[in-house]
Amino acid sequence: MELGVNIDHVATLRNARGGEEPSVLDAAIIAQRCNASAITIHLREDRRHIKDEDLKEIKENIQTHINLEMAATKEMQEIALKYKPYSCCIVPEKRQEVTTEGGLDVYSQEDYIKEYIKPLQEAGIVISLFIDADEKQIVSAHNCNADYIELHTGAFSLAYGKENEKEEFEKLKTGAAIAQNLGLKVNAGHGLNYQNVHRMHEIDGLCELNIGHTIISRAVFVGLEKAIEEMQELIS
Repeated sequence: MELGVNIDHVATLRNARGGEEPSVLDAAIIAQRCNASAITIHLREDRRHIKDEDLKEIKENIQTHINLEMAATKEMQEIALKYKPYSCCIVPEKRQEVTTEGGLDVYSQEDYIKEYIKPLQEAGIVISLFIDADEKQIVSAHNCNADYIELHTGAFSLAYGKENEKEEFEKLKTGAAIAQNLGLKVNAGHGLNYQNVHRMHEIDGLCELNIGHTIISRAVFVGLEKAIEEMQELIS
């Protein structure tokens, strides 16, 4: 199990004052130095954190895999085809949300998603669909010919330490098994932190965890390099 480091909230901090500090590129360089398996960035429609220039700079200066989170829109498809990140994770997106609130509904738009990701895959981009651990969504992801799914761990993270933790965790465990039986590779992420991430070891065959907010929060006190290393120790 590897660690993909999401650096969106370095951009959030930068954008709070404008200017160039802290540098998103510097954060990507540190994550690369720490042997992160991927640098994850979410280029949102409203550009609330990561901006097009960040993607361009990281693509030009980083050798580590770039994982571009994006909505299934024509604009984002064109950007992905221009910059050709290693992978694209297709996520739902609402302007009013603080952060991604749930998984992509692949089931109700299966034909659209299948056609949407086809030119990306033809360009050599690995495709992941960010979905809830729901069997019909997992089967639809398989029907779309996705390479990976990324299981949305937000409900589990909110339930951690509460009565419904077991229920939410079992959904993830079962969902991962269903996906792997269909031949899908499985990543996971959203809301995972230094307290709850150890439970991901109980899910067989997870490839990568994409974690951001808790690492950037920890970095305020110990520095980004140490924050990444501490998380790597927990998941390795």
